Amino acid sequence: MTSPPPPSAWPPDALLLTAGVGSRLHPLTLSRAKPAVPLAGVPLVRRILRSIAAIGVSRVVLNLHHRPETIARVVGDGADLDLALRYSWEQPVLGSAGGPRHALPLLGSDPYLLLNGDTLATVDLRALWDHHRAHDALVTMALIPNPEPHRFGGALVDGDGWVTGFCRRGDPRPNYHFFSAQLVNRAVFADLPDGVPDESVIRVYPALMAARPRSVKAFVCDAPFIEVGTPADYRRVHERLAAEDGVSPWTAGARAAIAPTARLDRTILWDDVAVGAGVVLERCVVADRVRVPDGLRVADACLVPWPDGYVLRPGERREADVLIVPDPA
Repeated sequence: MTSPPPPSAWPPDALLLTAGVGSRLHPLTLSRAKPAVPLAGVPLVRRILRSIAAIGVSRVVLNLHHRPETIARVVGDGADLDLALRYSWEQPVLGSAGGPRHALPLLGSDPYLLLNGDTLATVDLRALWDHHRAHDALVTMALIPNPEPHRFGGALVDGDGWVTGFCRRGDPRPNYHFFSAQLVNRAVFADLPDGVPDESVIRVYPALMAARPRSVKAFVCDAPFIEVGTPADYRRVHERLAAEDGVSPWTAGARAAIAPTARLDRTILWDDVAVGAGVVLERCVVADRVRVPDGLRVADACLVPWPDGYVLRPGERREADVLIVPDPA
């Protein structure tokens, strides 16, 4: 491997992790990768990229695996966002450590920003940078007091602000939730074998802390974050961002065709949707290219194009060429 570049000044390069399958957002991730889902008309990944471009970051790498064309289609080369984007392709998906290792040759700074591509957050990234450099850390993680320890695992932090380990959800010890942003020195993942799946919190960071205590620093903050985890989360976030942006949450996506006799109530339409005569949809999400057949009545569900070879799960059904997945009770 070539030697790493010298320590960089602000702004660093950024790696946006966008390769995940997004299984909790099923079935919507059958149509788009999670970072590409539209939120009040703007794909999640574009919202993230827009926010980091606003603070001066201009060179970004996105790692791709699941439905990669849906991400590339909505961000392209980044020129319209004043960004220079490059893509790191993964087959198989390489995880939270293997993915950064594979992308390392595309990153030109040391340290670099490592950002989750499925969460909206308002972390002060410049303050995170200053905190990282001031403490000679190898990794600095943006953390908040764990808001739902029954739902999220967390980081254990000592009195001096160093991460000492990680715990599973439900652990009674005080812990902190990692949700969005890190600064990482190139050396952290550089010695991993390329193309081999690996995980940061599960394996790499514990090994790093065992070999060098005080290597992973906590940047404890109160930044709010918005998670798009499940279809119910998606609808709530969509409505919230529509209100913040001053747009209607029920505006149809591009090239939608809705029969005059169809009735839609609190329903989100993505792109290239056709809604037939007499259709009634209540509190639904309709993904790209769905053709809703005449007379269909559905409430509290997601509709996606029928995937070839798909095996129905309990509670799901097929109508014409549409897979209908109800919300959990």
